[in-house]
This record gives sequence, structure tokens and C-alpha cells, in this order.
Amino acid sequence: MSTTRSRVRALSVAGLAVAVAAIGAVTYDASAATTAPDARSVAIPAIPTIIKPPAGSRPVGAFVVTKGTQNYTCVVADGTTTGAYTGASVPEAQLIGTGGRIHHFAGPSWQSLRDGSLVTAVKDQSSPRAGTIPELLLKVNSHTGKGILSKADWINRLYTSGGVAPAGSCTAGQTVQVPYGAVYVFWDDPAI
Repeated sequence: MSTTRSRVRALSVAGLAVAVAAIGAVTYDASAATTAPDARSVAIPAIPTIIKPPAGSRPVGAFVVTKGTQNYTCVVADGTTTGAYTGASVPEAQLIGTGGRIHHFAGPSWQSLRDGSLVTAVKDQSSPRAGTIPELLLKVNSHTGKGILSKADWINRLYTSGGVAPAGSCTAGQTVQVPYGAVYVFWDDPAI
């Protein structure tokens, strides 16, 4: 367990170093490279085709998980006394990047700590990664407030590490927090 935490911490630190070291414009290759004129300090990892946002989408910002967990609750089938950590996890994470700090939490929701803007989203597509939670394309389904996230229509969860539910049995209602790392990229889709 501590080895997994160490790997997740190392990947989070490495991801943050990449984001900080890549001073310049945010770029993305949807069909051809595009540049966000006022973006800074962010490197967007390669995006698998199945989870790319629609062509023409422009990055609003990219953020690295500095500290995060995927939280699972034990589910017990009827008539049994032990269960398993199955089903959806609930995130709890702190992100830092282009537009300052973001809190990621149940919903799933993302809220800017700088300007209070908030979005929620639903999974649109998934791309598996061995030994970790999948990379995702999420469709924003609600906006609150004005700020950096008010322009977001799509969200990618990329370069994931850790966060996988533990195997084995558990007791009903028991919870576990599994450390994870990722890069989140928020996209503005002019077609929406």
C-alpha cells in the first residue's frame, strides 16, 4: 500500500513539474494544433482518440492533482455479510494549474478556489489504462458562477495513476480512500 502511495505521489510531483516547466501556451491537436492566447504553465498529455473533445474545442485550462483520493464504499449483496468495493468512486482532490487552484469533489464537481465558478459533468467516453483508473472524456452538464470554469464544456481526465478500488472482501458501509493522480483539462467547445 505505501509503495502504491509513493508511486502516486511521485507521479503527481512529476506531473506538477511538467506543468510548471512547460511555460508557454496550451496546445492541443484536435485536427490541427491550436493555441490559447492567454494560457500559461501547462502541458497537456497526449489524448487517446476515443476521449478527445470535439474538433475545434479550445483548452480553458489544465490542472494537476496535487493531492487526491478516489473514495469507495463497500457494497454487500442481499443475503450476504461481506461485500466488495464495486461501483462508482467519489473523488476528493486538490488541483493546481493554469487558472489557480480547483477543488474536485462528489458530483463529480470542480470548483475554482480563485473565482468560485463551478461545473458538474457526466462521463461521455472512457479509455482504460493498465493498473489505474481510466482516462475520461466528461461532458459538462451544469455551470454555476462566472469565472474560468464558466467557459468549460468538456473535461478530460488524463495521465491517471492509482485510484483503483481494492480487491477482496469488506464489511457493509466500510469506506476506503485510494490515492490517485491525474491531469484535468477543461475545454471550451464553440459549437455549444
